Amino acid sequence: MAQKKQSKEESTCPIGFKGGGYNELGLVVKRLCQVNSKTIQRMCQSGQYQALPSLTSVISIIEDLRSVLFPGYFGIAELDMCSMEFHVGSTLDRAQRNLKEQIHRGLCFACTGKEKDQYQKCDEKAALITHAFLDRLPKVQRLLETDIQATYKGDPAAPNIDEIIFCYPNILAIMNYRVAHELYELGVPLIPRMISEHAHSITGIDIHPHAEIGASFFIDHGTGVVIGATSVIGNRVKIYQGVTLGAKAFPTDENGMVRKGISRHPVVEDDVIIYSGATILGRITIGKGSVIGGNVWLTKSVPGGSRIVQSEIKYEKFINGGGI
Repeated sequence: MAQKKQSKEESTCPIGFKGGGYNELGLVVKRLCQVNSKTIQRMCQSGQYQALPSLTSVISIIEDLRSVLFPGYFGIAELDMCSMEFHVGSTLDRAQRNLKEQIHRGLCFACTGKEKDQYQKCDEKAALITHAFLDRLPKVQRLLETDIQATYKGDPAAPNIDEIIFCYPNILAIMNYRVAHELYELGVPLIPRMISEHAHSITGIDIHPHAEIGASFFIDHGTGVVIGATSVIGNRVKIYQGVTLGAKAFPTDENGMVRKGISRHPVVEDDVIIYSGATILGRITIGKGSVIGGNVWLTKSVPGGSRIVQSEIKYEKFINGGGI
């Protein structure tokens, strides 16, 4: 029987492809799985992959905590005083077990020890951190209540507290921040940043979990707000969209690497208002009760009670090209 003549299209196919498929997929898989980078090597201990915290699980924990901190608003809506304790208890129990597992994963991944009982030590530490975190939840709830009241008082468009809790992006972002901050303070790796970046992706509000923020914090609108890691914000501070509390420069060591752990972001004292688009850079202090106008670029400290605004606009009339 005569052999079928190969078509011109088939004869010009690239090496490795046949009939529209790829016949060397296994080679690509092996190359992709080679432990040949420092990043991948860090994820492997004794040849066994160390599971990272799960973003899906962390988001689920945050949603459970949201329904615990705001019972009746999120999660099960049909609650009365008799069923509320059961709902809060069962939800918190689930969040506790899931959080312990994720903290354990984070601790194991960040741990540099080589001890045989390393896994057990991380498990015990995860349990202690989880219990300490749960003890802090009532404090977090009280702070969030002040943030909600500040939003209600500061926004004339807010008709009631319910709409603020349900709909306002600043409350979502601040809640995630306050939860992440407590975990950060307890020494949990990875997870606090996962929590804050989840809120960032939804709201456009970027608050680092290391930042220190006092009570009655109000972010109006919020899109584009950036609050750097070493920022310190006092009580009753109000900021608008597009505000940046950032670093002026990044000092480097003798090897040219950025130095870590340096306080490089602003300190904003009590009762300060910062209007939209303002950029405040460096370890400077904005004194108590100051007002920073929109689109101001500020790199020097200002005393309490200051009013910092842009120069007034000059209006000039040009007739027949004169004065240009």
